[in-house]
Amino acid sequence: MRRMVWSLMSVAALALAGCNGSNAPEQGNGDTAATAAKANAVSGTITVRGDSAVSPDAKLVVNLVDVSSTDQAGAAPLASKTIAPVQFPQSFELNFNAADVNPADLYVVKADLTDGERHYKMALQAPVLTKGAPNQVSIELVPEQTPGEKELADFQAVQKQIGGMKISNGTKLEKDVSRAWQVFRQNGQVQFIRARADYGDKGFTSTDFAYRDGKPWVVVQQKKASQDAKPSSTERAGWDKDGNLVLKQTVSGSKTESLSDDEAASLKNQAENILNLATGGKGK
Repeated sequence: MRRMVWSLMSVAALALAGCNGSNAPEQGNGDTAATAAKANAVSGTITVRGDSAVSPDAKLVVNLVDVSSTDQAGAAPLASKTIAPVQFPQSFELNFNAADVNPADLYVVKADLTDGERHYKMALQAPVLTKGAPNQVSIELVPEQTPGEKELADFQAVQKQIGGMKISNGTKLEKDVSRAWQVFRQNGQVQFIRARADYGDKGFTSTDFAYRDGKPWVVVQQKKASQDAKPSSTERAGWDKDGNLVLKQTVSGSKTESLSDDEAASLKNQAENILNLATGGKGK
């Protein structure tokens, strides 16, 4: 009787083992499916350093690219997505064909954000997929200077150096305006002119004119009710090395708006006229 009992117990144990064995492949298939899903997508979150507010026209392009060699520089991305409108923090997911991935290559997620003239670059590279890199990343974008902001920053740097330049002065009394100016030269070339124009009861302007290669570069003009009054507005215009208008701002109080092309052209004309007047038509 004891032998029969043990035999029945042995049969039951074998049956239980058989059931467990039949379930094992199903668990393995589930793990494989999950791994495959991860291997076919990269995802993450993108933020912007500082003020994250962008206009409704902003466009975000996210690419998965191979950067392992210079030969890959012009290659098409493995996956790409354009997001517009954008709201930060912005999540993304890029799906791709796993067969296109070479384990020996280096892959990164590249995010590019443009908002009008403003461009945003990645603070750090975001490697994914291979060489121990994850499939999920966090990306921070940093705003770059606009072309206009770059010209204004360069202008302000020159503005700080005019004290070391050769200085000459001039005045002119006209029918409706009294003018005075200082000319700042370096290496025989006019770099800067600081001018004042008093129009009596029609107002007063204080203007800094900067020149590059004898041509108007940046003009910053303050408009006032009188010489001692606070500025009612400040207009800024600037041109790059190719003569393109890249800086066009008018500031009134805390409000900044775009300067019109006609207003920018007027400032450029003033820069040419004061240069001609201050140098006796020589331009230097």
